Amino acid sequence: MPKRALIMFSAALCLAVPSLARAADEMEAWSPTDTAIRATTAGISLPQTIASLSLTKSGEASNGGRAVDNYAQYLSEDGAIQATLYVYLPTYADASLAAYMTDKAIMERFGSRTRRTAYASAPVAGKADSAIRAVYDDAADGALTTAAGFVHAGRWIVKIRVTGPTERRTEVLAGLDGMLAGLTLDDPASLHATGPARFDSCPAADIRDARLTKDDTTPAPPQDVRIPREGKDALCIRGTVTTAEGRYDMLQQAGRSDGAIIVPVDDSGTVLAFDPAAQGKGYKLSIHMVGQTDLYGVYDRVPSPRQIAAILDGKDPQTAKAEATAAYAANGDVTMVQSGTAR
Repeated sequence: MPKRALIMFSAALCLAVPSLARAADEMEAWSPTDTAIRATTAGISLPQTIASLSLTKSGEASNGGRAVDNYAQYLSEDGAIQATLYVYLPTYADASLAAYMTDKAIMERFGSRTRRTAYASAPVAGKADSAIRAVYDDAADGALTTAAGFVHAGRWIVKIRVTGPTERRTEVLAGLDGMLAGLTLDDPASLHATGPARFDSCPAADIRDARLTKDDTTPAPPQDVRIPREGKDALCIRGTVTTAEGRYDMLQQAGRSDGAIIVPVDDSGTVLAFDPAAQGKGYKLSIHMVGQTDLYGVYDRVPSPRQIAAILDGKDPQTAKAEATAAYAANGDVTMVQSGTAR
């Protein structure tokens, strides 16, 4: 998938309040009550009024009608403080990685004066270490305070963003903490313990170009990429992919040279993954997005940063077309499409 499209999607989902007209099918994504709003299939709810914030609208940020990418917008009475709850289904779900990529996006967007003043595990609905809580002061040349929370529940990621004037920092933090405390789940046991990503040194990497070969196996629904998530083990930066649009880290588990490698592309869950193939025969490429995974062939080794840049830019002839696509429905159903045939 061309990187320009991925980055535009990221900006629409996570760094701006969507200005989308509500369509009839969007009503299926949310089930409002007199006092709360509930992401229907995810089974995740939040009160309609929290601290000084009140619900103003809800809908689907993308993938309209599939209920896999949902938002609810909150505002203070004067509109100065804005908050958005996102409940979305990335096929590579990791709250720690979502926090890491959002941190990079916030620092890039709001300028060098921005200071990260909190970044640690936090409770959700009274359950310890079930969220990551981040606070940024002096954003936008000192004008704004922005804060974020990240939760992984079942297959879903919950992301909360609250932003307001610096002089109303107390209200911004009250909004974030109220949302984390007020979040309820139909299945509390689905919460994943999470913490900020930890980094260590990386072993020396082979940076030679790789060759993509045909995968002769019948495509099946993608398995979990075999790399520790939720801050449970240290990661390391194997290399940096540089494109005309930006720079992206190649991440792997620290201390291992034979594990999976991922390249997070944006703060909405788009990830390139190179997972060891069966019997040590190279690395399978998959591209994970909200509600969809594209499956490619097997490389004889991990591609070089130059090759990955070409993949992101849509200029690599080897990866011009996915061999199969797995489309995920909100209820967990997976539709595999191979060579134009769905099953």
